[in-house]
Amino acid sequence: MGIELKEVKTTSDLKRFVRFPFSLYKNNAYWVPPLIKNEMETLSREKNPAFEYCDVVLWLAYRDDRIVGRIAGIVNHKFVEKWKKKVAFFGWFDVADDLDASRALISQVETWVKAKGMTGVHGPMGLTNFDHQGMLVEGFDELAAVASAYNYSYYPKHMEALGYRKEVDYIEFEAFVPESVPEKAERICNIILKKKRLRLYKAKTKEELLPYAKPIFDVVNVTYSKLFGFVELNEKQIKMYTDKYFPFIQPEYVAIVFDENDRIIGFQITMPSLARALQKANGRLFPFGFIHLLRALKKPKYLELYLVGVIPEYQNQGVNAIFMSDLTKTAIKNKIISAETNSELETNKKVQDFWKYYNARQHKRKRIYEKIF
Repeated sequence: MGIELKEVKTTSDLKRFVRFPFSLYKNNAYWVPPLIKNEMETLSREKNPAFEYCDVVLWLAYRDDRIVGRIAGIVNHKFVEKWKKKVAFFGWFDVADDLDASRALISQVETWVKAKGMTGVHGPMGLTNFDHQGMLVEGFDELAAVASAYNYSYYPKHMEALGYRKEVDYIEFEAFVPESVPEKAERICNIILKKKRLRLYKAKTKEELLPYAKPIFDVVNVTYSKLFGFVELNEKQIKMYTDKYFPFIQPEYVAIVFDENDRIIGFQITMPSLARALQKANGRLFPFGFIHLLRALKKPKYLELYLVGVIPEYQNQGVNAIFMSDLTKTAIKNKIISAETNSELETNKKVQDFWKYYNARQHKRKRIYEKIF
């Protein structure tokens, strides 16, 4: 029999959609499962404010009554308006090594977006830039980061066979913690703090950090505004992400820099890596999953750099050295082995040059694919 597509319409359908990767990647040593509850809420029209400006359709692909793939079709109207491009997204794309299934799913998205007046598709992308985006094209034998997607090596082959081409690549590094802070980073840190009259703030508790959540996201909106495909977050989304991620924040790995007028001009959020803990939890906090997460948060060996932002007027002035100097000191104190960087555009040479001061390796590459009709 051929491939049959079914649109996700009910809660039961959505559960099957969310759980499909758990069977696809079963026993895979590198895939990191999401929390099922979080995925359900992300794809809930009632709970995710992104649905206020995104048209979304989800499909499951079946062969012989067995699920062999899934995909989301997304028209982000804020993206279309801001970037003046009638380009839609595909996301949540997972599939067995079955080119017919990939073809059916991608073709369904193309047909749907054409009917909405779109002139192209790119992805994988999410509803917002805080969802997983990009398809792994290098690093299939590396443990996925929590903030980064994983997929099998046949995925890119399927995309190319279906006429999709590279639009942009992101690269990721693993930086090993040195015995001491790189001298140049420390020197630049001290100079910039004094010269620009800046102040490094380190909260001691989550309660002390919480009042800065909204201002930090305001910096995100300004800092990331011109980066590829970014769409600013609204008030509802900022609250949602604060509620969603704040429980996992460890204040000692968060740094905020203020100017002489007590304005936040930059921040860095790093978190203990939860990748191995999430593998043990297998998508569920209860009955025992939360224990693995608590252990990973309490005594981490690895870190993930989640977000760094510096407002435009202070960019390229050494502020990142303040963050890296502080983070390196904390990592040395806590006997951290290494840190996984967040995804960086391959063209962002200024950020990548910073890793030359560390023992670092570029170990992953993700790709956004595009097809114009």
